[in-house]
Amino acid sequence: MNRRVPLVTLVAVSAISSVGTAASLLAIPWFVLQSTGSGISTGAVAAAETVGLLCSAVLAGPAVDRLPARTASVAADLLTALAIGLVPVLDRTIGMPLPALALLALLAGAARGPADTAKQVLVIAAMRRAGTPVERGTSAMEGARRIGTMAGAPLAGLLVATVGPVPTLCADAAALLLAAALVHTLVPSEPAAPAADDGSYAARLRAGFASLRADRLLRAMVGVLLVSNALDSGLNAVLYPAYGARVLHSSSLFGAMVTAIGLGALAGTALHGWLGHRWPRRTVFVGCFVLLGSLRCVLLAQQPSSVVLLAGLAVSGIGSGVVNPLMMSVAYERVPERVRGRVFGLVVACALAATPLGALTAGLLLDRLELTSALLVFAGVYLSIALAPLMFTVWRELDAPRGGFLAEVRP
Repeated sequence: MNRRVPLVTLVAVSAISSVGTAASLLAIPWFVLQSTGSGISTGAVAAAETVGLLCSAVLAGPAVDRLPARTASVAADLLTALAIGLVPVLDRTIGMPLPALALLALLAGAARGPADTAKQVLVIAAMRRAGTPVERGTSAMEGARRIGTMAGAPLAGLLVATVGPVPTLCADAAALLLAAALVHTLVPSEPAAPAADDGSYAARLRAGFASLRADRLLRAMVGVLLVSNALDSGLNAVLYPAYGARVLHSSSLFGAMVTAIGLGALAGTALHGWLGHRWPRRTVFVGCFVLLGSLRCVLLAQQPSSVVLLAGLAVSGIGSGVVNPLMMSVAYERVPERVRGRVFGLVVACALAATPLGALTAGLLLDRLELTSALLVFAGVYLSIALAPLMFTVWRELDAPRGGFLAEVRP
């Protein structure tokens, strides 16, 4: 049981951190809108946090690889808690001007990047210690994250309605402090990986890029993440809300859509944790992208009854719940230990890089082609992603032997 404590702790921390993140994702935009009434100001603050996350995902990797992962995780969580906690403190004392809020959002985003990367490194060591298959461990982390987000969003809404947006940020700061305390207390410190590249910071950063570039399968996966996250951004930010307003004419049914997808994804994550180590990854990857992308967009374009819509979205959500831990499992197995912080950070940065373009493209399609045609265009692009593993030989490496991961189990 003691061997499993670090992994169980990190799974719990994933859920706790997701609850806090959901609180800030709702409370900060609400506070800006309440204070300024400006959509541009709200977007500027959100963009500041995204810029911080992107920059730190790329630039903090060498530091994460040089520090013990537990130290990096705890320090980054404490820095994020400080940035978030300063918002209510300053608001109640000297006031919170918009530039200061944007700066704190930038700092919070910059700290969340290395915090997440360090926890990914810790999870690898925890899975080895527990002797847990990589599919089961990644699914547990993904499931905890989804549960935390699903619970955190309504909790944040309740807190905003009762105490206001600024005090709600205290929930995020408290969650981060709790996460830091749990990791510091219950997750053993792992020494930093021995560095074979003792050159300058720039040289270490280039080594991370070189490691990612040298792995053809990881490069292909990053390309898929780049395109699919852009599509997801367009759906979430533009096409889903348009469907709720123009087709469903109901904010309640729109909320039920999001819930159905989330429940399906949670079921898919559980299935992957239970049976994923037995599945052929390439076949599952293809099926998942058909479900989560093409099927979902075609279903929405058909404008079925509410019952059929919600049932179909729940089924399509299963694909989302499987594909995320599947891709993380592959990354955990293939990235060399000495460059994990850098490579994981680069993967996150690449995954986020095209999200603004996806939302913009969805908006243009909605204006030019109307909703049904825009959904069918998205379905076609999703289908091309799903078919890629059947057309290019590099994807055969998804089904390479998986025995090397647990060979490094440490006492």
